[in-house]
Amino acid sequence: MAKNKLENKLLAVLRVRGRANIRTSIEETLERLNLKRINNLSVLYGSKSNIGMLYKCNDYIAYGEIDDETLNKLFSKREIKLDDAQMKDLKEGKKSLRSHDVHLPIRMHPPKHGFRNTKKSYVNGGDLGYRGEEINKLIKRML
Repeated sequence: MAKNKLENKLLAVLRVRGRANIRTSIEETLERLNLKRINNLSVLYGSKSNIGMLYKCNDYIAYGEIDDETLNKLFSKREIKLDDAQMKDLKEGKKSLRSHDVHLPIRMHPPKHGFRNTKKSYVNGGDLGYRGEEINKLIKRML
């Protein structure tokens, strides 16, 4: 997967694995992504620095492009209110959710019917790593 495929897109990042036996540098990167606990979700813009952090934490998170329907459902369910101008700024990467006083990370429920495997990548039949548009199905199962 090419890095430039994720650039300039709105990404949903979900922490799947916990803290046990994790390198300090990866734990710090997860904290910078605002993913301090299992089932925390963070919505961020696909800048080069954010994509680099995602690749570093690839074995602890699931991520992909979030669509408008899932984003609106997520915000309405968690009572996060953004007007059209703020939503546009978020999608264009001009401002983050933190600058709009939204308390992140978004705490999610475990998915209905559980995870498939939290130790394998998505390509190998698990839940970790890049999922593309399939992240929307996972988020809907967690709402």
